[in-house]
Amino acid sequence: MVQYMDAFSGFAVPDLDVARSFYGDVLGLEVGEEMGQLALTLPGGARVFVYQKDDHEPAVFTVLNFVVGDIEPTIDEMVGKGVQFEFYDGYDQDARGISRGMGVEIAWFTDPAGNIVALIGNEIT
Repeated sequence: MVQYMDAFSGFAVPDLDVARSFYGDVLGLEVGEEMGQLALTLPGGARVFVYQKDDHEPAVFTVLNFVVGDIEPTIDEMVGKGVQFEFYDGYDQDARGISRGMGVEIAWFTDPAGNIVALIGNEIT
């Protein structure tokens, strides 16, 4: 059987400085450098590699999911930092952008590169 030494996920952005500021200053993640690119340390210790790609096109799927204890005040705090939440056709979302029809509370926003990120409430609805 293959024995892996480590594993991590990654996604692209067009500007590492903008990503560093957003993920570090706005979202409050630990942001470092690895191989000349960004290394995000997520809650729980997982790492995500963020690399620059000049012809970047945003992912059309969620690249990161953050589980939070209480989604409503978390959204309010993030909106206060300039984060704008997305509204998608086919999802029953409230005024904050929260969908509760999938068994969890979930709301989506994009990073400055347009990649989709989700907040997931810790409570099953």
